[in-house]
Amino acid sequence: MKNVRAKHGRLDTVIANAVKDEHASLGQITEAQFDKMVGINLKGVLFTIQSAVPLMQAGGTIILIGSTASVAPPAGMSIYGAIKASFRGMVRALIRDLAGTGVRINILSPGTVDTPSLRRALIKAGGAEKADATVKSIAERSPLGRIGQPSEIGQVAVFLASDAASYVNGVELFVDGGLTNV
Repeated sequence: MKNVRAKHGRLDTVIANAVKDEHASLGQITEAQFDKMVGINLKGVLFTIQSAVPLMQAGGTIILIGSTASVAPPAGMSIYGAIKASFRGMVRALIRDLAGTGVRINILSPGTVDTPSLRRALIKAGGAEKADATVKSIAERSPLGRIGQPSEIGQVAVFLASDAASYVNGVELFVDGGLTNV
């Protein structure tokens, strides 16, 4: 943040995102996994926000990248889902901390998005044939009949950062083709 202050003097938008997931079912979760995931995914996001706020002015916006796992975590993702769900409580408190500053804070929660990292994880879990079948299955469960694309998440982030969302504050916006609503 010192470099940002020196070079630009301020921040207009902060996207706070940290993702570390080590899948483990109940009974298999270790304290080390828990500490690592909370340290990266929750602590990292909080301290990013805290260090950024002094550089922000009225009209600035903070976007936390959540996940549909906050409301529907798959098996083995209980820690990750709990951390992403905790963002709602954190944002509810932070909008009060930011009251009067004119800085907005929201959560953008994507569903499954067809990214190279998703493909790598699916291939690692079950091979290339299963990966394609899993992506197809996700697409079939979606009310829109397809899986999300990275550009669609980016466009929503741009919206939340823009003046078009100037009165949107403290929401969790699910960008998942409607899947969490079925």
